[in-house]
Amino acid sequence: MHRLWIALGAVAGLTAVGLAAWAAHGAPARLDPARLGMLANGIQMQGWHALALLATGLWAERHRGLLVQLAGAGFALGLILFCGGVYAVAIGGVSLGSVAPVGGMTLMAAWALLGLSALVRR
Repeated sequence: MHRLWIALGAVAGLTAVGLAAWAAHGAPARLDPARLGMLANGIQMQGWHALALLATGLWAERHRGLLVQLAGAGFALGLILFCGGVYAVAIGGVSLGSVAPVGGMTLMAAWALLGLSALVRR
């Protein structure tokens, strides 16, 4: 499973860079300043959590256990929910309700699980 977290982290990083380039060059004409700010926040969160997925994959290779796998799943799901919710509002003007807050809570839980996986003995 560790390779899955690394691959998903790489995809998340790749798309964050692509979105950042689009935001810097193509999006300003379409988006008002508030939506551009939301887009920037989503891209930043995606970039940081792409790195978190990469780190989780590297840690999972050395430390086999359920907690680290749950952390990887939490980061992947949280990224989709949180960033997807933010991007839906910023780019499409569509609110997905509580999707982004649920994604944010999922990301926080993933951080807690990753930390616990480092503290729990095998």
